[in-house]
Amino acid sequence: MKNIFDLEMKYMYEDLIEKKIASVNVFDGDLLHVKKDEVELPNGRYASREWIEHPGASAVIPYTADGNIIMVRQYRYPVRQVTLEIPAGKLDLEGEDPLACAKRELSEETGYTSEKYTKLLTLATTVGFSNEYIHIYLAEELKAGQMHPDEDEFLNLLTIPLAKAVQMVYNGEIIDAKSVSAILLVNMIKNKEC
Repeated sequence: MKNIFDLEMKYMYEDLIEKKIASVNVFDGDLLHVKKDEVELPNGRYASREWIEHPGASAVIPYTADGNIIMVRQYRYPVRQVTLEIPAGKLDLEGEDPLACAKRELSEETGYTSEKYTKLLTLATTVGFSNEYIHIYLAEELKAGQMHPDEDEFLNLLTIPLAKAVQMVYNGEIIDAKSVSAILLVNMIKNKEC
């Protein structure tokens, strides 16, 4: 049963809703599925919407007892550069639990496991052209292990003081949206704990 707030919000923004009339699969890849929908606009006119269907993902920011975070460096082909990111990966199975995905990615990409996970947020990554949501977790009480990335992943691990990572965000050295969000949120949380 929907609560009264949800119903009020639906009617409050009804003048903004676009209604799907038709949908065509433009491309079906291993990761992405490109759609082209015809929609009816709130004013009764019609328009096309191209968008990417994505299975969703999870990310994790590993935080050590001494105030460091563990990140991965990797080459990202779409932006043609090496980036510094928190470990992350797509939900592999339909209906996969986002926390299970975060645990898997932490282990694969860093070799670490964690005794304590805290959900930080769910982020809609690119609302203008994709339905991807990424679930971001904080991992604490870490235990080191052996990295075992996917065969097409080439990663370097980097341990960085959280304060330094915040500086790197503001300097433009960390540009990945999920990593920026997680670093700034964890910094806020940890500074409140002090």
